[in-house]
Amino acid sequence: MSIDSPGFAPPAYFAAADLGATSGRVFLGDLSPGRLQLTEMNRFENTPVRLPDGLHWDTLALYQGVVDGLRAASRATDGCLTSIGVDSWAVDYGLLDADGALSGPPYHYRDSRTHTGAESVWPKIGPEELYRITGLQHLPFNTVFQLASAAGSAQLHTARTLLLIPDLLTYWLTGSLGTEETNASTTGLFDVHTGTWSDDVLNALSLDRSLLLPLRSPGDPAGTLLPHVAADTGLDPATPVTTVASHDTASAVAAVPATEPHFAYISCGTWSLAGLELETPVVNEASREANFTNERGIDGTIRYLRNVMGMWLLEECRRTWAAQGRPAHLPELLADAARAQAFACIIDPDAPEFLPPGDMPERIAAYCRRTGQPVPRGQGPMVRCILESLSLAHRRTLRQAAKLADREISQVHLVGGGSRNELLCQFTADATGLRVIAGPTEATALGNILVQARTAHRVGDLHDMRQLVARTQELRHYTPRGNKASWDAAEARIVRPGGEM
Repeated sequence: MSIDSPGFAPPAYFAAADLGATSGRVFLGDLSPGRLQLTEMNRFENTPVRLPDGLHWDTLALYQGVVDGLRAASRATDGCLTSIGVDSWAVDYGLLDADGALSGPPYHYRDSRTHTGAESVWPKIGPEELYRITGLQHLPFNTVFQLASAAGSAQLHTARTLLLIPDLLTYWLTGSLGTEETNASTTGLFDVHTGTWSDDVLNALSLDRSLLLPLRSPGDPAGTLLPHVAADTGLDPATPVTTVASHDTASAVAAVPATEPHFAYISCGTWSLAGLELETPVVNEASREANFTNERGIDGTIRYLRNVMGMWLLEECRRTWAAQGRPAHLPELLADAARAQAFACIIDPDAPEFLPPGDMPERIAAYCRRTGQPVPRGQGPMVRCILESLSLAHRRTLRQAAKLADREISQVHLVGGGSRNELLCQFTADATGLRVIAGPTEATALGNILVQARTAHRVGDLHDMRQLVARTQELRHYTPRGNKASWDAAEARIVRPGGEM
């Protein structure tokens, strides 16, 4: 049923716990005829913790932030939530022992232990075979490589259950165990063709099949609130927790406000996830060599995309500058960047030195020195370098995706936090030569809520969901301008791994 149907029920309220790599949020979604409104209930930092054994997520603090947000949502709705959903970033996991207790803080995907995981996997199952089964982009921190790095550890030896981060939070809210499929598809343990865990991968790596739980699809019930959670939040214990597209990118893509076919999307936050929505995976050698991934979306769709280092570069620069006593507000930085010289220096955002936390301005400077380019002098030129380089990466990725999938692209939807960055949106339009539609900023939370709403029969199919977003959310349009030849020349200057142009 469409939300605009005659006789539509009174407003319904849904809570979305949306955990990003730098912050967590709980949003209240208010759905009524022709209306979809988000209200932020709680926003909290997601600050990694470095312990003697490595970099970890503080999942207890994240859980407390979610509970605090649900308490605020309960107060705002007099305890009448229709349902709750949880999404987060991908690949990371917690391990439960035989008593169902978390055996230690989950590792962060940027921890250095991932550096050697792939080396121990390839002799057992080669990259070609792994890609044939999983269709997954090679990233050194994929779950399969993290597990290989953990082989022989006491923690893995005593583990009885593996839970991806949103499933761990759902378990703490409900006591119910399961693994959602869009996030499972990012692990390197999932068969992209069958939509099930891959026994071939598990057997090749001698991984215990019993660690992995039955798969859930977006819209499946995930349980109701445990009594102490209900008491802490003021919600009815019968409040359902609904399985959403728990990989945040899958939720964001579900909320892309596409009203025309042949669109591309860029979900731009800490990472830029740039690609296409397909009906079937593209699993061939050309796709593997181009490092494209085939991840699950809602309704069996395929998110054919590549991870590009996103706003992480800018946020790490800002963090470093603040630590040096040079804090910079984003509007001023963007104004300075707009005035800076165009294409003074260009970097490859996916160069491996940019992955770990650290002094990003110095790393960018070192990259420029190594490649014979002038070093950006000042914050504005540094930001311009990042945004132009990121826009070129968007262009490169979308053009490759279109070629590999044999699809035309008519326009680009840029959603997520990066959609607020007007300079990045305009540069992306200029670089790609395509119209860019920016927004919604909180696409992930909207996708989370829309899956819940569809489950509650408050909105129709995926097309209806996207139409509703397009009608109710603020969007901005950017048309290409400037000199195409300048972007082509800048692209030709990118230094690839190994030093080749």
